[in-house]
Amino acid sequence: MRFASLGSGSRGNATVVQAGSTTLLIDCGFGVAETRRRLGRLGMDLSELTAILLTHEHADHVAGVGAVARAGRVPVWATPGTLAALAPQVGVLPEVHYINCHAPWQIDGLAITPFPVPHDGRESCQYLLSDGAVRFAAVTDLGHTTAHMRTVLAGCDGLLFECNHDRDLLLGGHYPAALKRRVDGDFGHLSNAAAAQFIASLDCGRLKHFAAAHLSEQNNRPELARAAMAGALGCTADWIAVADQDAGLGWCDLA
Repeated sequence: MRFASLGSGSRGNATVVQAGSTTLLIDCGFGVAETRRRLGRLGMDLSELTAILLTHEHADHVAGVGAVARAGRVPVWATPGTLAALAPQVGVLPEVHYINCHAPWQIDGLAITPFPVPHDGRESCQYLLSDGAVRFAAVTDLGHTTAHMRTVLAGCDGLLFECNHDRDLLLGGHYPAALKRRVDGDFGHLSNAAAAQFIASLDCGRLKHFAAAHLSEQNNRPELARAAMAGALGCTADWIAVADQDAGLGWCDLA
């Protein structure tokens, strides 16, 4: 089992998880041509996608899902709230599956455990995936963490986790006051410090790869996110990967 990022940030998000012949795309924030190009960097083609899992309806996570799903005839899985919210903007999808964000299910050999997160989407969730031997979770777009998240994410072998902003940079930056309140609020995005506090409290004894994700280009810097997460995990900063907006993140093997 392995994971990679096609890109992560406010201009588009997509995470690839692969186990054997099963390849899942978590979110689809890029159009068809850009998704093909970014998959190509990983040695993959659109035709290899098994399913698309959506976390919520914000454009940086779903902007390309309609066109990509139709181009590749890829089924889409999401909560009823997410599907209802994005319906006007994506057109007809080739195959749709409604999920309960408290009910696990399986696609081929991958077990998928969705879990709700506090964000200002209509029915936001994130995902833990396992092939039976290793566990990976992609977790972004949440304003605060929960005890339920700590239970679900304990013992992961791989984590891609939100480090959206440095709070001092955000509050001292040029964003309008209302946007600062939204980003820094309980249903916005996690700061480096909040992410580090949560990760420090998590059982990370099996962790092989950690990637900081959804970094703000205006209100964060990779070195700040790396330093915060290295402090939480007790490792060197260069062990922390960063899922970049443009370059994404190459394959991280969990086996």
